[in-house]
Amino acid sequence: MFYYVLKYVLLGPLLRLVFRPRIEGLEHVPAEGPAIVAGNHLSFSDHFLMPAILKRRITFLAKKEYFTGPGIKGRLTAAFFRSAGQIPVDRTGKEAGQAAIREGLGVLSKNELLGIYPEGTRSHDGRLYKGKVGVAVMALRAQVPVIPCAMIGTFEAQPPGKVIPNIHPVVIRFGKPLDFSRYAGMENEKAVLRAITDEIMYAILKLSEQEYVDEYAAVVKAQQAEAAGAAEKERRFPRMPLG
Repeated sequence: MFYYVLKYVLLGPLLRLVFRPRIEGLEHVPAEGPAIVAGNHLSFSDHFLMPAILKRRITFLAKKEYFTGPGIKGRLTAAFFRSAGQIPVDRTGKEAGQAAIREGLGVLSKNELLGIYPEGTRSHDGRLYKGKVGVAVMALRAQVPVIPCAMIGTFEAQPPGKVIPNIHPVVIRFGKPLDFSRYAGMENEKAVLRAITDEIMYAILKLSEQEYVDEYAAVVKAQQAEAAGAAEKERRFPRMPLG
């Protein structure tokens, strides 16, 4: 019940007032039955904007850290995400991907909408990164369509690290459902999973018109953090010239 209180009374009207989102292609989201909505991920606000504008309830797989934060703020955040129907997923360790797939299939088995960000994390620079194949596994196992979605303008409205959003126009654009039934029974074929995931990411790319990076976002983030750390170390402790 709290999900609908948030959507129609508390959070939904506020989000519509602040962001004034323009919705395109909403007719592509099925009125009933299970489906995966796969989108780009640019901002913390993405978690709430899409549910606010969809007519149907949608459940997202959210990172576990949102549910385990310390102190009062952490408890409030966890309670908020649980009340909104979001599912915590541990993104570390060998079993992390399988756990996320199990949770996602559980949502789809109830004939509900599942929201997922194939990139696995928020884009730190506004670009679109390589997708992980879990979305393809779920689409094949559950035999459901995948609706590509592009969030446009949310990075400028609330970039990483910004708590209070900027006033910036936002567009939420849905594409035609992608049918992968031709690959039925091939969910263990790595090449097939990669091909499906790349097709999904290309559909998102066409909708969002972002710059595409054929690397995983988490890897690029780690590389940039390491480079920044090395540069800071060099600045603080410059090497003395020999001789």
